[in-house]
Amino acid sequence: MAQPKSAKAPQEPWRDPAAKPFVHIDNVTKVFDTTYAVDGVTLDIYQGEFFCLLGGSGCGKSTLLRMLAGLEQPTSGRILIDGTDMTRVPPYARPVNMMFQSYALFPHMTVEQNVAFGLKQQKHGKGEIRERVDGLLELVRMMPFARRKPEQLSGGQRQRVALIRSLARQPKLLLLDEPLAALDKKLREHTQFELVNIQERVGTTFIMVTHDQEEAMTVSTRIAVMEAGRIEQVGTPASVYEYPASRHVAEFIGAVNSIEGRVVAQEGERLQIRSESLGCDLVMVHKQPLPEGTPVTVAVRPEKLVASEQAPAIVYNTVKGVITDFAYLGDVSIYLVRLPTGQQMRVQLTNLARLTENPLTWDQEVYLSWLPDSGVVFPS
Repeated sequence: MAQPKSAKAPQEPWRDPAAKPFVHIDNVTKVFDTTYAVDGVTLDIYQGEFFCLLGGSGCGKSTLLRMLAGLEQPTSGRILIDGTDMTRVPPYARPVNMMFQSYALFPHMTVEQNVAFGLKQQKHGKGEIRERVDGLLELVRMMPFARRKPEQLSGGQRQRVALIRSLARQPKLLLLDEPLAALDKKLREHTQFELVNIQERVGTTFIMVTHDQEEAMTVSTRIAVMEAGRIEQVGTPASVYEYPASRHVAEFIGAVNSIEGRVVAQEGERLQIRSESLGCDLVMVHKQPLPEGTPVTVAVRPEKLVASEQAPAIVYNTVKGVITDFAYLGDVSIYLVRLPTGQQMRVQLTNLARLTENPLTWDQEVYLSWLPDSGVVFPS
C-alpha cells in the first residue's frame, strides 16, 4: 500500500516529547440518549499532519469530527485547537472549516464564485479575493474551468473545487468527511495522491474521516482506528498494518489469516504454539512472556505466506492444503487454500513474471510456510 509522501525526511513531531499538539482531544465523551457514540477519547494531533480517523459504520469517527467542527457538543471532556479551548465555541468562531461528502457547492454559482463566497462573507477586498481565488484555482489546475458551474464539471473536478473553497478562508484546521466516497475507484485513487500533494503545499492540518483502510493508508501521516466509540490504536500506516495492537485492528486493516492455538513453551522471544486448527506447531516471535496453556490468536498477513509445490526445509510454520479458489488481479494473485482440518488460508503472491496462466491453480496441493517474525500473537 503506497505512501505518496515527498522525498524529504518525514517530520514526526509525535515522537518528540517536547512537541506541543495542535489539536488536543481530552477525554471526550458524547452520549446520545443512552448510547456512547464517543467514549472517553484522548488524542493529540500535530501541526501539518494529514490525520485519518478510520473505522466501520457507527464507530464514532464522524461524531468526533463533528465535535471538532462545533456541530456537536461533547457530553464531557475538552477540545483544544492551537492551545485554545474550543469545547463550547460555536462553529463560525472556530479556526476550522469542514468539507462534506456531498461537496455542497452552490449550483447557481460559477467555480470562481463558489471559491470566493466565504471570502466575500468575511468582507475581504476585491483585489485580495481575486488573488487568493486565482492562486487556489492554479493550485488544483482548475483555472480553465473558473467560469463553469458545478453541473458542468466531473466528479473529480467538483471535489477539487470543494477542497479549495474549504481552504480559501485559510483555516488552521480542515476537516474532511469521507470526501472521496462519491468517486469511482480509479479516480478516487488518483485524487488521494492529489489531496496529499495539496496538503503538503498549503501546510494546513487535515483530519479526515474514512471507512476505507487503503485510502487511510495512502494519504495519512498517522491513523486512529476506532471501534465502539473508542480508539484502539494510533500510529503510522506502516506500524498499524505491521504491528496491530488488537485482533480487531489486524482484521480491519487489510486481510489477515487468524489462527487459534495454545502456548506450549517460550524461550526468550520465541513462542511455541500448538494449533489444532492447523494441525501443527507454530514458532512465533513474541516479546512479552506468556504462561504455558495461554490461548492465543496468531495473525499472519496473506502476503507473508510462501506457497510452494515442494515441502520447505523448515518443520514449523508449515502446512499443506488444496487450492479451492483463486483470483488473478494483475499485479497479484489471491489463493484460498483449504487445510485437512478445514481451516482456510488466504495467500497473496506477487506476479513478477509475465504469464498468461497462473503457476498454481484449482485443486492443486501446495505447502504454505512463513517465518517466525511474519505475524503477530494476541492473547485470546
